[in-house]
Amino acid sequence: MSFKRVNPKFAPEIDGGFQPLSLIFGQFDAEVKASDAAEELIIALKRGDGTISRYAMDIFADEAKREENQFIAERLVKTLLWAKGGYELFIYPQYIGEYIKSVYSPSGARAFDYEFMGKIYENTFTVNAVASVSDIPEQKELTRKLGGHLDGYRVGFDAGASDRKVAAVKNGEVMYDEEVVWDPRPQTDPDYHFNEIKTAISTAASYMENRVDAIGVSSAGVYIDNKVMSASLFRGISPELFEKRIKNIFFDIQNEFNNVPLEVVNDGDVTALAGAMSLEDTGILGIAMGSSEAAGYVNLDGNITNWLNELAFVPVDGRDNAPLDEWSLDNGCGVQYFSQQGVARLIPLSGLDIDTTLGFPEQLKLVQKAMNEGDERAKKIYDAVGIYLGYALKWYARIYDFKHSLILGRVTSGEGGIIILNKAMEVIKSEFPELLEKISINLPDEKNRRVGQAIAAASLPEIK
Repeated sequence: MSFKRVNPKFAPEIDGGFQPLSLIFGQFDAEVKASDAAEELIIALKRGDGTISRYAMDIFADEAKREENQFIAERLVKTLLWAKGGYELFIYPQYIGEYIKSVYSPSGARAFDYEFMGKIYENTFTVNAVASVSDIPEQKELTRKLGGHLDGYRVGFDAGASDRKVAAVKNGEVMYDEEVVWDPRPQTDPDYHFNEIKTAISTAASYMENRVDAIGVSSAGVYIDNKVMSASLFRGISPELFEKRIKNIFFDIQNEFNNVPLEVVNDGDVTALAGAMSLEDTGILGIAMGSSEAAGYVNLDGNITNWLNELAFVPVDGRDNAPLDEWSLDNGCGVQYFSQQGVARLIPLSGLDIDTTLGFPEQLKLVQKAMNEGDERAKKIYDAVGIYLGYALKWYARIYDFKHSLILGRVTSGEGGIIILNKAMEVIKSEFPELLEKISINLPDEKNRRVGQAIAAASLPEIK
């Protein structure tokens, strides 16, 4: 591409080619500001319920800089799509809209994104390349108050890719919590999922006199009105069975428990909610580094939005040969940096002698074991994740207005989590001191890192 390479002050020792997208955009902003002429790039994203997010930034007006503008616009569109969601885009100037239309099409480089967004919003994905700023619709956002309800006999269920967690909460007191290893992704029988979820909730209820007044569910994936629209947990289910049995699985679960109030929320949003509850504050960006990178957002008003917050697919690395996400076929996305898979990617680069044919959870456990034994090679992995995080938080701050970032998930367990946090703070302090004045990075205690989401999930529904 035509943009210049950036020179981060911090480069992971085992991944020195890292090109933080936050620095690339920062350099672009500075060069546009110093140029003779600039124009505004405006992007609006419409979701299935009619809500609209809008984003604007300055780009070069010089025709010689069109290729650079297009690169910046495409990475921005990718970020906005997975952070905020949408099936219909409006883009000005027109030539950039036409470029995005060609890239985000059935035959374009972002065919996965085209198909995914159309599927979850149950509409054909469309890009409108508009000729006038007046053709861009105005912003119309929606938020809702969820969580913080602790009355009654509640069950919180957190569905991870390698383990499922459940908590029984009676009038705000945790009566029982547990983690159970499971392997949902390769399962082809919907009954496996239904029975595992039902068993977890029933087990929790047994510690509250078998009484359940409300059920809250935290799970990776996209959920709209408690319907499963897409989730890697159900990757093994055929499309036909997904539509027939999985899409409404939580309504079936609700029916098993006398149709008590039930709320299903993306696990990232529950991460943010857990942070808001523990910090007793608002403006939380939660990042869960587990089987994937889950994220969630509680805004400055203390509400959850209807955004996707799927930061696993948001790019953070701008180099052409950045690690490839094998699902979306895009380079440099968060899943390769902030997850068990990301740790596994770094193992060969670190020199640790770990069998890379093992599952990602098993590889992570061996890295944690090496870290506990003081192996410097393991520390280099956590240093790298911390550097990635420091630069990524600056990038996320372009999209989210937050005061606290809460990080948790299995990757942050143990001493490695402290290293990640400290290294990220070091990056921000040196590279983005203005950001340090606005945000804090928080690491909950070990217990809350592992089961805090299940407890927060229990607080989701309101008992009327």
